[in-house]
Amino acid sequence: MPLTFAQNRDALHKLAEQVVSPARVKATGNEIALEATPGGFGTPAFPDGGSVRVDGTDLVTRAGDGAETRTPIDGIDPAHTARLAEFYAFIWGVLTTLREEAVAPSEIHLWPEHFDVAFDDREVTYGGSPGDENHEEPYLYVGPWTKPEPAPEWNAVGFNGAEAPWTDEAAALAFFRDRRDALHG
Repeated sequence: MPLTFAQNRDALHKLAEQVVSPARVKATGNEIALEATPGGFGTPAFPDGGSVRVDGTDLVTRAGDGAETRTPIDGIDPAHTARLAEFYAFIWGVLTTLREEAVAPSEIHLWPEHFDVAFDDREVTYGGSPGDENHEEPYLYVGPWTKPEPAPEWNAVGFNGAEAPWTDEAAALAFFRDRRDALHG
C-alpha cells in the first residue's frame, strides 16, 4: 500500500530527529536547528565545511573536503518528498520576507523536534508546519507566547494562535501581516 503524505512526512521527521540533527550536534557540540536546502532539508555547514542533508530520496553526507556520499532512503515516496521540499522552500522564502519587516527577529530555523520552520519576533512565533498529529496537510501559523483574547481569527487547532492553509506567497504574507497587526497594532 502506498504511503500517504502524512506517513512520508513522519518518516522524514524521524530521520531529521534521529540522524540529521544529531549529526549537527556532533559537529557543533550543541546546535540542533536545521534549514531548508535544495531538494529537502539539512544542516547548515559544519565548522569543518561538511553537512548532512536530505536531497529528494537520498541522504547526502558532505565531508569537510567537499566529498559527498549519497545513500538512498528506503521506504519513502519521491512525490511526497518533493512536495515536502517544495513546502520548506516556500515557507523559508515567505518567512525571509516577513523577517525583514520584523522588529527584533530571531533566526529562521527548521526545528527537528516539530519539523516546522519558524522565527520569533516580539514574543510571537511565525512559522509553517508540514503537518502534525492535528493536521494532515501543511499549514502556516502564528503563535503568540501569551494566549490572545478569543476571536474567530485565532482559530488554531492544537495550540493557541492562528493557522491558515498553504496556498500562495501573497496569501501567506497577508495572513502573517494581519495576525501581526492584530497583536501589535
